[in-house]
Amino acid sequence: MRPWAAAAALALAACGDTGAGPPQAPPPPAAVTALDCAKGFDTLSAEIAAMPDLVQAPSPGEPYRFLNHRSGNPSFVVTLPDAPAHPAILMQSSAGGATSTSGCRWGHEARYEELVAYIRSLKDARGR
Repeated sequence: MRPWAAAAALALAACGDTGAGPPQAPPPPAAVTALDCAKGFDTLSAEIAAMPDLVQAPSPGEPYRFLNHRSGNPSFVVTLPDAPAHPAILMQSSAGGATSTSGCRWGHEARYEELVAYIRSLKDARGR
């Protein structure tokens, strides 16, 4: 065997089968369990939209996207450009019979507070 052929054979052997098998699909996006407002509206809304097991609830005439996890927890409200509180995102979570609402506002503060009150009123109406 020629000297260069032996070196090539060693190099190829080093790159051989590692036993790892075929490439794996990337893991699904992690579930958002807390809103990181520092990421900004566009990044955070994209992360929420990419979450597995979210279903967009019908909301005709509403300037919001309502996204609910198939399990019912958590739920998100993402404003659309024509919403008075835009840009804003709310998240509702339930634990131990209590519901908490958290959110991020990048727009008008008073309109955001109106949005929070509106979303809480929807929860109260469903609970009756």
